Amino acid sequence: MNILVTGANGQLGSELRKISDDYQNYRFIFTDVAELDVTNPDAVNDFFTKNRIQTVINCAAYTAVDKAESDEPAAILINATAVGYLAQACKMADATLIHLSTDYVYDGCACKPYSEDHDTAPVSVYGRSKLAGEEAAFTTSKTVVIRTSWLYSSFGNNFMKTMLRLGKERESLNVVFDQVGTPTYAADLAQAIMEIVKTAERNDLRTGIFHYSNEGVCSWYDFAREIMQQAELKCVVHPIETEDYPTPATRPHYSVLNKARIKAEYDLEIPHWKDSLSRCLAEI
Repeated sequence: MNILVTGANGQLGSELRKISDDYQNYRFIFTDVAELDVTNPDAVNDFFTKNRIQTVINCAAYTAVDKAESDEPAAILINATAVGYLAQACKMADATLIHLSTDYVYDGCACKPYSEDHDTAPVSVYGRSKLAGEEAAFTTSKTVVIRTSWLYSSFGNNFMKTMLRLGKERESLNVVFDQVGTPTYAADLAQAIMEIVKTAERNDLRTGIFHYSNEGVCSWYDFAREIMQQAELKCVVHPIETEDYPTPATRPHYSVLNKARIKAEYDLEIPHWKDSLSRCLAEI
């Protein structure tokens, strides 16, 4: 199977690259913008033809949540229009599309974990662009959309690595406690994606929207405290409200994802976020 991984230099793409040697029967083609501009439909179609792509794992995304508020055309181009180009190429090639989305498609007003069929209502440009990307992904039939949240990894820039850096530089930090969700270790998500790829190879793909994050629930404040504790940093973390830390983009106050569907359909065991954090810190 020829597998195209777009956005391969990001957190998830890097984790997929790391485990690719464990899947010798697959030919992985890792691309970022230098190798394949997914916003260019001719380039996408040409790449599919030359490489006989059978599966796409689309990790390419505009993820600058706050910048998107003043840069909506760029966010829409990468998070939605480009997804449509990939979907059309997949349709022509009868290829599988695995597309990554986000908890930001919800408004954060729920009081229990979001299931996949809960109404979407994004409250930011980033969220709207990602929702439009989901819709574009389903213009081909062999599509799996995975909504995830609070992604972190030993690769790239993320909240965990920022906390580690600041925890070494400062005696105390203020972190919001009224935004609640679940961290996702990108290495765990990468393994889950490969389980989905295996089903595509067996012609047993379960299409549709699925949620994936680690198990458990926490606030950003709880997450920061756990990072400091596990990393044995003395930095004290203080809880603050979102209104005390204003940002251009509105964040969902509650975005815990219900993972029952993906666990059942793909027989997945999902680790608790604290255990995954320990493994990531050990990796670093």
